[in-house]
Amino acid sequence: MTDVKPVEALSQAEARQELDRLARQIAAANRAYHTEDAPEITDADYDALRRRNAAIEARFPDLKRADSPTGQVGAPLAEGFAKVQHDVRMLSLENAFELTDVAEFDDRVRKYLGLGPESPLLYTAEPKIDGLSLSLRYEGGLLVRAATRGDGETGENVTENARTIADIPKVLSGAPDLLPDLLEVRGEVYMAHADFAALNARQAAAGDKSFANPRNAAAGSLRQLDPAITAARPLRFFAYAWGALSEPLADTQSGAIARLASLGFPTNPLTQTCDGPDALLDQYRRIEAQRATLGYDIDGVVYKVDDLALQRRLGFRSSTPRWAIAHKFPAELAWTRTEAIDIQVGRTGALSPVARLTPVTVGGVVVANATLHNEDYIAGRDSRGDPIRGGRDIRVGDWVQVFRAGDVIPKIADVDLSRRPQDASPYAFPETCPRCGSDAIREAGDSVRRCTGGLICPAQAVERLKHFVSRAAFDIEGLGAKQVEAFYEDGWVRTPADIFTLRDRFGSGPQQLRNRDGWGEKSAENLFAAIDDRRRIPLNRLIFALGMRHVGEVSASLLASHYHSWTAFEAAMTAARVGEGPDWAELTAIDGVGDVLATSVVMTFQQERERQAIDALVAHLQVLDVVPRAPVDSAVAGKTVVFTGTLERMTRAEAKARAEALGAKVAGSVSAKTDYLVAGPGAGSKAAKAADLGVTVIGEDAWLALIGTA
Repeated sequence: MTDVKPVEALSQAEARQELDRLARQIAAANRAYHTEDAPEITDADYDALRRRNAAIEARFPDLKRADSPTGQVGAPLAEGFAKVQHDVRMLSLENAFELTDVAEFDDRVRKYLGLGPESPLLYTAEPKIDGLSLSLRYEGGLLVRAATRGDGETGENVTENARTIADIPKVLSGAPDLLPDLLEVRGEVYMAHADFAALNARQAAAGDKSFANPRNAAAGSLRQLDPAITAARPLRFFAYAWGALSEPLADTQSGAIARLASLGFPTNPLTQTCDGPDALLDQYRRIEAQRATLGYDIDGVVYKVDDLALQRRLGFRSSTPRWAIAHKFPAELAWTRTEAIDIQVGRTGALSPVARLTPVTVGGVVVANATLHNEDYIAGRDSRGDPIRGGRDIRVGDWVQVFRAGDVIPKIADVDLSRRPQDASPYAFPETCPRCGSDAIREAGDSVRRCTGGLICPAQAVERLKHFVSRAAFDIEGLGAKQVEAFYEDGWVRTPADIFTLRDRFGSGPQQLRNRDGWGEKSAENLFAAIDDRRRIPLNRLIFALGMRHVGEVSASLLASHYHSWTAFEAAMTAARVGEGPDWAELTAIDGVGDVLATSVVMTFQQERERQAIDALVAHLQVLDVVPRAPVDSAVAGKTVVFTGTLERMTRAEAKARAEALGAKVAGSVSAKTDYLVAGPGAGSKAAKAADLGVTVIGEDAWLALIGTA
């Protein structure tokens, strides 16, 4: 058991090691669960591993492994079964763990579809059965093939075993002329609690090994090489989805489930349509309340957009549909004592509180730290001032309830006031930086208090240097977080430019570095060589490496793609003035660059000390220009397009994606460089500005005709 280190505190080397460990752990868990039917960890622990892997990959995208668990479904096939290629992939589902995740799912769906919060949007809610996924193929109403999910693309042929399950019809119900020519039904094979107990009793009486749980028993029974063994096992089946079809089952998810029931498939009686996230949560609570008395295992509730036409519009990510989510039941909770509250200072000056806990095991992992988010969270209120945890604050000495539920960093769910020490006093959040003593201010609308010390704050300076050498930035081999801290303490590296003068300052040889513990002549020379390799750097990586607030990898790429060269970017940021002038207008017209990000970038270049540090760095570099993408053969390739008003035949996200795929450049505001303004109903100031500038204004129909999809 090991303590969980926050992802934001991981160095590049630590992240690489942990991704390696996580890949091996997740692969082993997949084999145990999907291939051997003998899971070795709980579902909550498995979810936690995948969530932590995804979070590390998000922070260090260049460290993503070729065998990354992200996007993988299932596990390799067991030996002994023929392979079956699924006509339609059997995907997994995105997970939700908190109530707010459900509202966020609804918000994402509505935003993608262009639906307002008041627009009706029906979902289905159904229990998430803890069993083994199975796909059943019917041709002319007859069962011709059954296959496990496998890795999502290829499964195992278990047709003869599936024929022994009473719940699975061998022939579909209904008039033959009304049956679909092709129907692939998907569902879950499971074992009821009573049947499981009886099976284990028979196993014990026969001197055979007992099964650990119903899921293991069901999976092991279905995947027997001898169908006679499967026939002797009490397996059951619920249908809840479909794959390949010769004709639609219905217009809605609920209608399709009803059609499956009419064809002879068992469907779950707790499946219900719900209008909006509040209704989904009500059904979640009803199902959770019945969980102990259902007679079979479930581990959550699955929500799906009911309208199948909307499902098709929403489509899929690499391994999950956008139109569905699995709301998992809470994972393990544990009580422990808060020993201290420490403040960590990040590269942007953010003061982040962390609870130091008496170590406690939560879901198989020893937890000694928990995030406290910000001063409001400690005080028992949210960013709007409304109470959380019933308004109970967190104090040193408190007994607190810790949970993981798949989250990357453990969190505190509640406080036991009955065990609060009498001398425990409310936590006073610092108003000065604990590292440099500078004022720590909280700007209006910001939930975080920040140190104003800038580069004079050693915590910010070190964190910015760590960011500078991180994987997605300069990625200097041999210069990780620990080395940065040591070099900073020794005064060798205080700014990024200092990295590129190390060899000169050490003289002709690496003697000073070689004398340090852990360094030899070879490792020192390797470091200098790695630094020299990074004197040529792509523009987007340099922009990201500067560590400007609000500028992540995506926005750095947006800026680099727009300005193409460091010379153009530097000149534009130097000339720009916040809120005014053509350079500001051009910057904020970049789609994805808003006023907040633009202000951060412009102010960075206009602060004297920041600018001196940037200029000193760039003097040692050759910044590589961005090469424009190969031209696309379309009527809008190379054109700058702005969308405004309400689009009626597609959402703004769909329109933008289609335009960019055709080689167009989508901007967020109109300028003299705009070629087309696509205006829907409700177009306002952008249409007026386009008219003033002589920009071509067209409607949605004309736009679709122009791109050839009218």
